[in-house]
Amino acid sequence: MIAMSFFIVKNYRMEAAFDWGNWIKTLGRPIFWDSYFLTLRLAFGATILTTLFAFPASFFLSFHASETFRRWAVFFLIIPFFTSYLVRIFAWQVILAQQGVINAGLSLFGLGPYTMLNTMFGTMIGYLTLCLPLAVILQTFALNGVDRRLVEAAHNLGCGKFHTIFAVILPLAKTGFVVAAVFCFILSFGDFVAPYYLGGSKPPTLSIMIIDTSKSGQQWPRAAVVALMMIVTLMGVAFSAIAYAYRRRR
Repeated sequence: MIAMSFFIVKNYRMEAAFDWGNWIKTLGRPIFWDSYFLTLRLAFGATILTTLFAFPASFFLSFHASETFRRWAVFFLIIPFFTSYLVRIFAWQVILAQQGVINAGLSLFGLGPYTMLNTMFGTMIGYLTLCLPLAVILQTFALNGVDRRLVEAAHNLGCGKFHTIFAVILPLAKTGFVVAAVFCFILSFGDFVAPYYLGGSKPPTLSIMIIDTSKSGQQWPRAAVVALMMIVTLMGVAFSAIAYAYRRRR
């Protein structure tokens, strides 16, 4: 892919070369940076929302649910991955449509209809569909590794429930939570299906830009430039997050 980014296209045919033109033209276009920062915002937003929504469920499964219930819950969280992600997104198209299930329910109370398809809201729903089950599972495993004796010691020393969560439990489970967040960011940042089918692809994310660029005059080298920028970004975020997760307190 690195070599391809320096190739040139003549008469709709790719030829081997070493030309910086693809990098200059791609990175010099404002639309690339608009798509880049849009993709970053959506991925970070999906990661934050997924982490926040997953925590109550994972906390309940780890600290309050029985072992049998926890096993069944993890099993049911895995079930969505038995089906195609694309099929689940098509199901959300029916649910979020102008005449879909949600608007039909809201109409009973004299509300709506609301436009949810072809919006950033629709894209975010798709990202949560992809990431939330995985985040709950990873967070549950991380919380299961917390030493209960330390939690009991915090309670004995007078720590309230919320203080114990933020001062004891979360720091001890930090590594697992960061790993879950990294997975969510990677999946969201590179996803094509949700922004295309639920977000309307306007404005395009980087994954959609790769498709559009490759179709436009067979510009595979420029599409390779976009893909490499995505890889560099993901590697930077992943390495930074993992370094933070394993950093020891002094």
